[in-house]
Amino acid sequence: MKKRLLICCLAALAMQVCLPFASMAKEAVPQPTIEATVHLDQEGAPIHPFVHGMFTELLGNMFENGIWAEMLSDRKFFYPVDNSETLNPRNSRRHQLRWRPVGPESAIRMDKENAYVGKQSPIISLDSGKAGIRQAGLWLENGRGYTGRVVLRAEGSAKVSVSLVWGNGAADRQTIILDGLTKDYKKYPFTFTAGADVQDAALEIVGEGSGSFEVGAVSLMPADNVEGYRADILAILKEVGSPIYRWPGGNFLSGYEWRDGIGDPDQRPPRYDYAWNTVESNDMGTDEYLTWCRLLGSEPYLVVNTGFGDAYSAAQWVEYVNGSVDTPMGLLRAKNGHPEPYGVIYWGVGNEGYGEWQLGHMSPAHYVLKHNYFGEAMLEKDPTIKLIASGASVPEQSSQYRNYRKPYQTELPVPFLGDFDWTGQLLKGSLEYIDYMSEHIYPNSGAYFDDETDSWVPCQFDFLESIRLAANRVKNSAESMDKYEEMIPGVKEKHVPYWIDEWAGGRGRGFQGTIGAAVTLHEMYRYSYYVMMAGITSVGSLYTYNDNTATISSTGLLFKLFIEHLGDLPLGLTGNSPQKAMRGTPFVDIPLEPSGSPTYPLDIVATKCSKSGKVMVSVVNPTEEQQSFALKFDGGQMDPKSKVTVYALAPAEATDANTIDNPGVISVQTRTEKPNSNVTVPPHSVILYEYIIK
Repeated sequence: MKKRLLICCLAALAMQVCLPFASMAKEAVPQPTIEATVHLDQEGAPIHPFVHGMFTELLGNMFENGIWAEMLSDRKFFYPVDNSETLNPRNSRRHQLRWRPVGPESAIRMDKENAYVGKQSPIISLDSGKAGIRQAGLWLENGRGYTGRVVLRAEGSAKVSVSLVWGNGAADRQTIILDGLTKDYKKYPFTFTAGADVQDAALEIVGEGSGSFEVGAVSLMPADNVEGYRADILAILKEVGSPIYRWPGGNFLSGYEWRDGIGDPDQRPPRYDYAWNTVESNDMGTDEYLTWCRLLGSEPYLVVNTGFGDAYSAAQWVEYVNGSVDTPMGLLRAKNGHPEPYGVIYWGVGNEGYGEWQLGHMSPAHYVLKHNYFGEAMLEKDPTIKLIASGASVPEQSSQYRNYRKPYQTELPVPFLGDFDWTGQLLKGSLEYIDYMSEHIYPNSGAYFDDETDSWVPCQFDFLESIRLAANRVKNSAESMDKYEEMIPGVKEKHVPYWIDEWAGGRGRGFQGTIGAAVTLHEMYRYSYYVMMAGITSVGSLYTYNDNTATISSTGLLFKLFIEHLGDLPLGLTGNSPQKAMRGTPFVDIPLEPSGSPTYPLDIVATKCSKSGKVMVSVVNPTEEQQSFALKFDGGQMDPKSKVTVYALAPAEATDANTIDNPGVISVQTRTEKPNSNVTVPPHSVILYEYIIK
């Protein structure tokens, strides 16, 4: 019988029991309303705080022209300074500004023999008169301070000035004359105060006189930056309170050289990122990331390069971060201004090595050997660290085989412990060097796999289906680990929780994405035994911003709400309205049974605070209609003399979103009410109810 028939049979089930570790089904009796019973004596494994973690990567504008406060693009001149229309190689980064000549283009040439950093630096000849370089497109706020520096040298009688320009008039600029120019490179600091609100200001570096001058690097930041970070975004992320940040990501990682990101930022070479077709400035490196974690009070989670990288380099990085000053790399860290070891515990070993898109991709059998080389070398430097393997369970690996990868290299679903079961092969061959297993969740949103035709079938999932896609994958990953524990000796005894350090849940505009995130987090709470850490893709989902200011998003508010008020112990919950079965095939794109609580169309999870004893019931209503349900507690009852505290994310429209112009469209509304067994939930909302139980 085809596995898909198992899913079809679920439609006949009328009663489900949703427990922290598993789901059971019973025959239902039709009811006029949704019923939900919280079982106070059914406590699951504690929900680890790391499940509210964040994924960050040196791609796009997550850091550059994002969290990092640098305002200039290409500040170390990876590209030539000219008037060309296109960049070669191309640059996919948003808001990529250009250096352009001031005066004749012929006055500028790129010095490739004596470059200050990287492969080239611009030399500006003054033989034909006044000349220089400028970068336009900068956003300024009237009265706001800006600070920066320029690294340059000069020949002859060159006189150089730096100007911040916010208009066309003679008074629409502030100019600093640089004194003490020498034939050797020297850093010159400068500060400005903007005289207008503009979005196309420019920084100009111009010379007069005779001879020439050469620019090595330039930097410009708002003066209120906090150790290089934007103060406004930093404040938002402090407010959210995520306990752990993964860095440096993602596909970029497999071409990343960590040594490029330490030492004097002005002398860190810009490198081309072949994963995302952009340029990485390396301004935000190891010490900056660990400063970021200190500022946020968050746990660092570093990931080493197993793509084009090698075990020796990974071990050296561990020593740089955690080694004493008596070690070579620890001494180098001290020379870079950080004498005390950072003591980073959590280290990821690679990123998505299973993917053909990944730099350095290889077969699972070879990657197992590589993981072991890395694990052994890293633990030699610090045996106290914990290693997170770069895994892909059967559903993750199976979901990669879409139509464009035909003919398939394997049947779908990928056979457990077969040649293409990435997580299975790692657990079987590298268990000694694995503490946790990474899992990424990016479900197919436009197709499902039909095992009868052995093909992906294009489809349009409706909203209630789309928000379940990632939750289905969470549950299917837990079901996969259950199988690994049965099939691989030692796995159950060691217990290897998932670190779902990249995930995206839900589709749609505005608050619709927040609803999808809430449903996915609910599923992680239910499977707290298997899911220890998660990192939403990405930290940028927590806020919205422009070049001047930022505001918290509804997803940021969701994480803040759950971090501050969710209980740490998941409780069993039963109901009378099973979730609908979805199209697909188990261990490819759906679990053996639907994810979620048996309270369709609502998704409900109950937790208890181990310290206070309070019970929190989190309810997601993804529909456009008001819903109600009957709530009961098995093993206790609501204290009739107490008040129920209600925390509500309930925008007027499902597509509403906080914006820079309207930052308060969505907020957490808090109220108290009398205990009531009949609960009414507004449309498109996430509501957290806090009960005192007798």
